[in-house]
Amino acid sequence: MIFFLQNLVNALQWGSFYALIALGYAMVYSILMLFNFAHGDIFMVGAYIGFGMATLLVALAEMGAVAAPGWLILALTIIISMFLTSFLGMLVERVGYRPLREAPRASAAITGLMIGIILETGNLMLLGAQRVRFPTLIESTTYDLGGVFVTNKKIMIVLVSISLMVALHQFVKRSKWGMAMRAMAFDYAVVPLMGVSINKVAQLTFAIGSALAAVAGILFGIAYPVLDPYMGIVFGWKAFVAAILGGRGSIMGAALAGFLLGFIEIFVAMIFPSTLRDLIAYSIILLILVFRPHGFFGEDYSARLRL
Repeated sequence: MIFFLQNLVNALQWGSFYALIALGYAMVYSILMLFNFAHGDIFMVGAYIGFGMATLLVALAEMGAVAAPGWLILALTIIISMFLTSFLGMLVERVGYRPLREAPRASAAITGLMIGIILETGNLMLLGAQRVRFPTLIESTTYDLGGVFVTNKKIMIVLVSISLMVALHQFVKRSKWGMAMRAMAFDYAVVPLMGVSINKVAQLTFAIGSALAAVAGILFGIAYPVLDPYMGIVFGWKAFVAAILGGRGSIMGAALAGFLLGFIEIFVAMIFPSTLRDLIAYSIILLILVFRPHGFFGEDYSARLRL
């Protein structure tokens, strides 16, 4: 039982990364009916922006230029990185996707892949191929909860992730811009006739999704403090699977599917050799999608992907 609970804690942390990234995929597809395949690399860029901001703030603190504890440096790193990465997402939408809005969906998908390659190679050109180590902003403290060992970092990662998901859910349900997003997801063609700017809603959608991906990148850097330019590829594709599994039009569906994906991966690795983890985990997900092609929380019509 203790072994099960210990892996449950690990699965919650791992699922938090997938869930935050999957939200960006789900929002863009719900509103614009396209998948931003560069989103995994935006997660990578957000992690590197967080690394740069954290390194700068730690250096300033060590020189005495600013007096800030580690938790404050972490909070500032997250806020500034979210802001900067959201601008990157808006740039991707403006340059890469807006000109192709009426083009075949396959063209937009290919564009997303090309943008991802540009972000990866741009990172390689600027910083080189070597991995970088994320600064230690918070000292790790381990708590023994009846034989289950939980660190303060894991608690923080899960709480921050869930808080952001709830905040996004409330924003979409209760705000004017959230209402515009839901309206566009319901009927993309009619919304402009009601005076809502598609361009502004699209920009906001990309900005929010990119900011959440940046948070996921920073939290990943805190938990596993080694970053490399290709870290976004695997995370991007797995979060894409989580967005499909959650269903179109459901933010909470994407978040819950991200956690489910983390649970499946961790518990499969608990039972089977780690080399078989992805094979078995994604075979299970494939079987789920065979019987639920529109995902857990998507509508039946959302199963029809227009290409």
